[in-house]
Amino acid sequence: MKNIVLASTSTLHGEEYLSYLLPVMKELFGGVREVLFIPYARPGGISHDDYTERAAAAFAPLHIKVTGLHRFPSPAEALQNGEAFFTGGGNTFLLVKQLHELALMDVLRHEVENGKPYLGTSAGSNIGGCNMQTTNDMPIVYPPSFETMGLVPFNLNPHYLDPIPDLPHMGETRETRIREFHTQQQTPVVGLREGSWIRVKGSEITLEGTRSARIFEHDKAPYELSPWHPIALS
Repeated sequence: MKNIVLASTSTLHGEEYLSYLLPVMKELFGGVREVLFIPYARPGGISHDDYTERAAAAFAPLHIKVTGLHRFPSPAEALQNGEAFFTGGGNTFLLVKQLHELALMDVLRHEVENGKPYLGTSAGSNIGGCNMQTTNDMPIVYPPSFETMGLVPFNLNPHYLDPIPDLPHMGETRETRIREFHTQQQTPVVGLREGSWIRVKGSEITLEGTRSARIFEHDKAPYELSPWHPIALS
């Protein structure tokens, strides 16, 4: 049974890293002794070791050990033998490139689909969708494929922002960009605002947290979904 949390962000303004997610992390990782951390997105170019240390500090209140996947001579075997996984945010292009080049995307998908707990934040949530083509990130590298794990039957747009009426110009809105995506693809998109996450338990997919999500479906008007409601998209 799938056991997944896909969060918009790792850090809310003015709070510590992952602190707002601790209650759901406690439930998600109940009984887990060690989480394998996938640090490949490298926010701001941070090293894999420094990023892993940040994750380990956040998991310390749960008394769960965190080990960076980059430390293993065979990352694929580590995923196969691991108890649970966390993929942090950063640059989705870099993360997806690394996972494909190391032949880890399918391995990770298989382990999560077979019930191992998975937490993603930001870029780590993007790879839970059908593909990474609704990310906000700059294409600083070119991955071999845009395909991701497809753990949910839609794409995500983490850090989703609404237009600000008082500003005369703020560039293309997120809604504009997602509408452009839908001129080329029919995959639904969930605009996930800060403070909210997607919870997957088996076949049940629910929006949780403090904010509504903006739902985009091909050839339909976008609409709002309130927290603690199921997400039924195909």
